[in-house]
Amino acid sequence: MSGRARVTLFAMLATLLTSWSLAALVDSSGWVLEAGALLAVQGAVGAGARRVPLGRTLTVASQVLVSLLVLMFLFAGKGESTGSGPMAYLVTDFGALFQRGVQDVGEFAIPAPLTDGIRLLLLSGVLAIGLLVDLLAVTLRTAAAAGLPLLALYSVAAGLSGGAGASWISFLLAGCGYLLLLLAEGRDRLAQWGRVFGAAPGAGASSGPGYAGVGAGSGPGRALAPVRTGRRIGAVALGIALAVPAALPALGGGLLGTQGGGAGDGSGVGGTISAVNPLVSLQGSLNAQDNRVVLKYRTDSPQLGEQYLRILALDEFNGVKWEASGRTLTDVPERLPAPPGMSEQVRATGTEVRTSVSAADTYAQRYLPMPYPAMSVTIPGKWRFEPAGRTLVGDQLGRDRYQNVQGAMYTVQSLLLRPTAEQLQAAPEPNPLIKAEYTKIPDNLPAVVGDTARQVTKGAKDDYTRAVKLQDYFAVNGGFRYDTKVASGTGPQAIARFLADKEGFCIHFAFSMAAMSRSLGIPARVAVGFTPGEKQADGSVNVSMRDAHAWPELYFEGVGWTRFEPTPRQGITVPDYSRSELPAAQPSAPATLPSTGATQPSAAPSKAEDCPPEAKKLGECGVAAPRPKGGSAGGGPSLVGVLGWALPILALLALPLLPLLWRTRLRGRRLAAGQVLAAWTELSDAAWDVGITPDEALSPRRAAARVVELGRLEPEAAQAVHRVAEAVERSLYAPPGTEAAYDGLGTDVLLARAALLAPLTRTARVRAVLLPRSGARLRWSAAARWSALATSAAARLAPVSALLSRLPLKGRG
Repeated sequence: MSGRARVTLFAMLATLLTSWSLAALVDSSGWVLEAGALLAVQGAVGAGARRVPLGRTLTVASQVLVSLLVLMFLFAGKGESTGSGPMAYLVTDFGALFQRGVQDVGEFAIPAPLTDGIRLLLLSGVLAIGLLVDLLAVTLRTAAAAGLPLLALYSVAAGLSGGAGASWISFLLAGCGYLLLLLAEGRDRLAQWGRVFGAAPGAGASSGPGYAGVGAGSGPGRALAPVRTGRRIGAVALGIALAVPAALPALGGGLLGTQGGGAGDGSGVGGTISAVNPLVSLQGSLNAQDNRVVLKYRTDSPQLGEQYLRILALDEFNGVKWEASGRTLTDVPERLPAPPGMSEQVRATGTEVRTSVSAADTYAQRYLPMPYPAMSVTIPGKWRFEPAGRTLVGDQLGRDRYQNVQGAMYTVQSLLLRPTAEQLQAAPEPNPLIKAEYTKIPDNLPAVVGDTARQVTKGAKDDYTRAVKLQDYFAVNGGFRYDTKVASGTGPQAIARFLADKEGFCIHFAFSMAAMSRSLGIPARVAVGFTPGEKQADGSVNVSMRDAHAWPELYFEGVGWTRFEPTPRQGITVPDYSRSELPAAQPSAPATLPSTGATQPSAAPSKAEDCPPEAKKLGECGVAAPRPKGGSAGGGPSLVGVLGWALPILALLALPLLPLLWRTRLRGRRLAAGQVLAAWTELSDAAWDVGITPDEALSPRRAAARVVELGRLEPEAAQAVHRVAEAVERSLYAPPGTEAAYDGLGTDVLLARAALLAPLTRTARVRAVLLPRSGARLRWSAAARWSALATSAAARLAPVSALLSRLPLKGRG
């Protein structure tokens, strides 16, 4: 095996061993074998390209192209393609699966299930690192620098796993792979000097300084090979890296121990869902493949449909996103204060209910899900109370560790309020402080938001009527469509796009209604939590990640913060106080969404064909409003999506054609100029491309005879070459004013080029056209320019260098 082949093999091995650190991120390690096979294909393509030989750029391009094609064929059909044909089979499916993998990463906790999307991300990442390692270690012959991408791969795995992926086995494998790569490159470099050190010299040979040594198994005068010394140094360094952190408590256990959990890590149990902000994983939860139950509860509430479990309120809209404003936390009182803005009349009509909740061991949310408004909470652990949002937040337990709800059992006493439409309609002006804080809108909010709100609520004389009209606009008569696959944007432009496209999920509906309410002067915020869940046969209720939800809360003086439901999704209860008395079914929209409170079955079963699989599982395939956007009735990939994937692939396919395109363009410029010397240079390069190396020592006439002889040209082509040579002689030696060029100069050059290519074999002809040898002029030109730049820079810096050399150096003398 050659030295370069050995380095290629160990580069693949080092990448594969380092990629083992990613195995802790998923619950199956079968993908590692696939990664090894793909790395072997990628390395084999690189080795073959270097034997051709191809340039470094073309070598890397060929590896990238083959890797992409293998990945596309490996994962084709795994995504949810809406089109047909090879473009949808390769591009659309591949792109959809890659996007699904990104969503899965945000949805699942470690160790995550090995979905097709996550497997694609893992294999793509390992191939990218493998390509960098191969480029540095083999193509550029700098194996030491290849440790940087290997370190990046290991660091990402260790960082994502929070220490679980940084076990001593993973570190040992990664370190051994890198040391083996260095050893292979060292043997290759030493072999280029004539022999590889390692054998002991003869008995009478003496070892020079630095190689002599006495040790176990070596007698006096026996040489100690540098390669063997390198192995021992590597082994000692690896052992120190493993042992020293364990011996020093200040380093926290090093790689032999596990790192302390961060916020929401609880007891370190794997498979937790630990998003501090529930919006981080809300869309992924709605699209989750495994519908894990995160909460179980029992309640004596007579209205289970009102038993929303609220986590926190997002009350600040800064123009980019909705978020919870930073507020002061207090100790949890035995009895929580009365909700703000609630009158005694509304309080008297409410009922206090008791709810006992049990959280799953896999749910590590730092905010406590509770019915609203909670009046008292009984829960073990360290918790803090945030009065404005009436939420409980886990307190800090230690460095980077916080209390969370994982595995907790707690009881909540809450109020079941029954405000009437008349009470809400007769609500007085809100508290000036609340109105000033909760009606703030950013300066960059698009005008279409306020204009749409005023148009929808035209004719309404009070805030309650305006709120109901906004709710019905989204849920009933506005032509909006519920779709969890829409990108979840939260900024002002995202609201404008949502109002134009009319499709989204609960985040879009809640954020948009809250923003439009604020534009009308109605105090509003967004609540995040869970819908009531599914009642079981034993009377308990299961709440899963599919029940994650967001809804707007509007403030009415005398009632307080009041829930509204603009999301047109089945299984969501519209509050009785927000139902319109008059039917809102205006036939202006061709097919409107049903009210969330409607119980009528769909009258058009054919609509189920348009319902995505995720919505079918959720039971959300009612009568859906058609998309307002025009499009093909048969579906298929969008033009933008096809072009987005097709153009990069075409660019990769065009990389091998760059030398051909460069030569064609250069030939056209030379011959179009009509200059004899430019045409002669083109003729010389055409001969060079077929293997006739230019000889600058020959005269034009002798050079032409050499081209004719070596190129085995026919008489007609030979005469064309001689005519060009004679024109060159006239240009160089004729008296001034003599016209050297002639009309058929360019034709003669093209005739000679065609005659030079004609006798070649097909392989040689393709080599001459696609990989012209005259491309070396590019390298010469770049080297000349670099040399000129270096000379110019040195000349400009010479005065500065001279000045610095005259400065006294500290300590001199």
